Amino acid sequence: MKKLTSSQIRRMYLDFFAAKGHMIEPSASLVPHEDPTLLWINSGVAALKKYFDGSEVPNAPRITNAQKSIRTNDIENVGLTARHHTFFEMLGNFSIGDYFRQDAVKWAWELLTSPEWYAFDKDLLYVTIHPADEETYALWLELGVDPSHIVRLEDNFWEIGEGPCGPNTEIFYDRGPAYTFDTPTEEMYPGGENERYLEVWNVVFSQFNSTPGLERSQYPELPAKNIDTGMGLERMASIIQDVPTNYDTDLFMPIIHHVEKISGQKYHVDATTDIAFKIIADHIRTVTFAVADGALPSNEGRGYILRRLIRRAVRWAKKLGLEKPFMAQLVPTVADVMADYYPYVTEHIPFIQKVITNEEERFLETLNDGLAILATFMETASNQTIQGTDAFKLYDTYGFPIELTQEYAADHNFTVDLAGFEAEMEAQRTRARNAREDMDSMQAQNPVLRNFTAPTTFVGYDGLSGEGEVLLMLQNGEAVNRVLAGETAQIILSQTSFYAESGGQVGDTGQVTSATMKARVLDTKKAPNGQPLHTIEVIDGTLELHEQVTTTVETQTRLATIKNHTATHLLHKALKEVLGTHVNQAGSLVKPEMMRFDFTHIASLSAEELAEVELKVNQAIWQALPMHIAEMPIAQAKEVGAMALFGEKYGDVVRVVRAGEYSVELCGGCHVTNTAEIGMFKIISESGIGSGVRRIEAVTGAGAYTYTQEQAKKLQTVAQLVKVNHVDQISQRVQQLLQETKETARELEGLKAKFAQAEAAQLISQVETVNGFEVLAVQLSGLEMSELRELVDRFKEQLTTGVVVLLSDYEGRVNICAGATKTAVANGAHAGQLIKEVATICGGKGGGRPDMAQAGAKDAQAITEAIAYVHTYVTGLAK
Repeated sequence: MKKLTSSQIRRMYLDFFAAKGHMIEPSASLVPHEDPTLLWINSGVAALKKYFDGSEVPNAPRITNAQKSIRTNDIENVGLTARHHTFFEMLGNFSIGDYFRQDAVKWAWELLTSPEWYAFDKDLLYVTIHPADEETYALWLELGVDPSHIVRLEDNFWEIGEGPCGPNTEIFYDRGPAYTFDTPTEEMYPGGENERYLEVWNVVFSQFNSTPGLERSQYPELPAKNIDTGMGLERMASIIQDVPTNYDTDLFMPIIHHVEKISGQKYHVDATTDIAFKIIADHIRTVTFAVADGALPSNEGRGYILRRLIRRAVRWAKKLGLEKPFMAQLVPTVADVMADYYPYVTEHIPFIQKVITNEEERFLETLNDGLAILATFMETASNQTIQGTDAFKLYDTYGFPIELTQEYAADHNFTVDLAGFEAEMEAQRTRARNAREDMDSMQAQNPVLRNFTAPTTFVGYDGLSGEGEVLLMLQNGEAVNRVLAGETAQIILSQTSFYAESGGQVGDTGQVTSATMKARVLDTKKAPNGQPLHTIEVIDGTLELHEQVTTTVETQTRLATIKNHTATHLLHKALKEVLGTHVNQAGSLVKPEMMRFDFTHIASLSAEELAEVELKVNQAIWQALPMHIAEMPIAQAKEVGAMALFGEKYGDVVRVVRAGEYSVELCGGCHVTNTAEIGMFKIISESGIGSGVRRIEAVTGAGAYTYTQEQAKKLQTVAQLVKVNHVDQISQRVQQLLQETKETARELEGLKAKFAQAEAAQLISQVETVNGFEVLAVQLSGLEMSELRELVDRFKEQLTTGVVVLLSDYEGRVNICAGATKTAVANGAHAGQLIKEVATICGGKGGGRPDMAQAGAKDAQAITEAIAYVHTYVTGLAK
């Protein structure tokens, strides 16, 4: 067997299959593209799904790849076993209706055993097959495999639900009796749970169509048969490099050595610390690559996984004595190890480090407090069970993912009440939903509204007016039959053109009228059962229950609102294009006068990035893109690339809003018919509102015009102030004024220096001789600390055995500076000790070196007493 690095193993695999006519498919992003069924790319074939399901035809039917992958279904085992990982690489070769069983088996054996390739000892290889797969059995025999090295296993059949399936054959390497450990005899075989026989390769023959109601022997053959194979790089490296675990390969050891250096601990010394080393090494690989591919820590979806991994690593790092953020230091090491095939990671090192450091700092702020609370919970727990309410408190207040609490609990033989935890989580979601209604939860608690289920038909997408019957009227939470002029109420209609606040878009305002009544609609929100709930004020007449009314939305308000709403879709797309695909909407507010858009991103936007985003949105407006809005099944909507907001609940049929070919989103709101109607888009601010969440506020249409006009007026005012005729001259004039200011400042400094010299000459006459020391302790006014230090230095130059203390009241505070010459220090004077007492007298603190010290204080009234103390201090010095 050749001794190879992991990079050489990967390259040799790809080169071999390239020589067999395979197209090398680049490793896909860990974040699935247009595949909502996957949280992460979790295998080599997952990245090629589009080819296997026929949605896209590959450039070549033979494909090979080295695919980075993430699997997180058994995070709790990572670090505890030799081969569990959250991040790993799968080497694979695939046939899309081209070669099949014979070539797949023959090439696998050639690559593994040929002297010019991996050069495995044939006698140490074993294979498994499905009991009914006589064809594969015959092929292995033809290749010279001893029949005793062929094991028939019923599990060797690849089938996941309905669709393509088939038998598979696996190749195992025998590492010898040294790896039997305490494995039961019944598990000591290729394919059993043991460390002796390691799986090297899995080859799946996708030849049947799994059909409900049929036995496997009855499955029909596929018209086009496929090959899907997988070889784990980490496991292959452990075999070729002859090390006991995957963690001892060159894929992990540089990271582990770096952790040794940071922590001062050693790997392979203690079983518990070894677990910590492995967990950190695994999790930093996962987080580094995930962030490089656009994922960010959060409380949802794949972001939650990243947050959980970082916090799990931090938790285990404490066992190595690491109490401060450290993981970001490992990122360059990960990038260096993987640079041969993934050079792009190196380009993202600063960003990845910033993301990780932010996460570590946030968690460490609360970790120790959380652990103390957890210990308290365990002390008071009954039946060795942590209550769900307590687990929720750790999650909500201290940032403990529930899985982390479970791990801590398991360390002490405790369990966690998961059902209780989920109940608390659902209660929090309910509170959040009610809060979004912005009605102090009164509507959800109101039994009349809660039990009123008659539907309302919304006709406001296609027009601003409609006809409807008054189905319900409420005043002070009670159902009423009539509302008089001057009174307010909440009403539900059978049909309305008023949009109820949701999805960030504010509710409509306008009028409800009949032949004898006129009412103003002040707001529209959703009732508990989803109907638009209109808050009205009757202006004239009386509104009766079951009366037929006309609904009329305020035109200009709605038009301004829909411009801002469509602009949020364009902005979302532009942000993804400029900042990266990790950007996702985290909230929005769409009002007539402005729009607010919250999104996931770790850093503030530069002026250049903001300008580029703004330009892209305006370009989409200038292109006059037609808006296409259609309802369709959610599966179809995802197929066309519609962006869904994570955490939002969608029905089987959804509304898809498309701006030309530029933006596609799921949205139930109101929009323009063409982007040109927006007119203009202008960003007015960008800020951070939380960890990894940024906010942009912007205006459109008339609002954008008004904003730019206001800015122009301000510039005109500035032009007048700096005395230029045109705003184009402002920049040059300001530069000129800045230069003049610098020159003036230099002149001022010169004058201050001359004044200081004159003042110093005057003050030096106040020097007194006390106990053989030359003492100057005086009060000044309006001097900064730097000016005091300069004066003290000047006086020390003129004195031999000098002790100088200057006190100055400055902007409501007292600045104090003290100094002692070398001779004075040699005779016992200490400026730091002296100023400590002087500052205390004036209500402050300070200290410093024997020859120079400074302090700040509050009480200027005590300066006279402080000066008197200086003389007392010097009098007490023993020369």
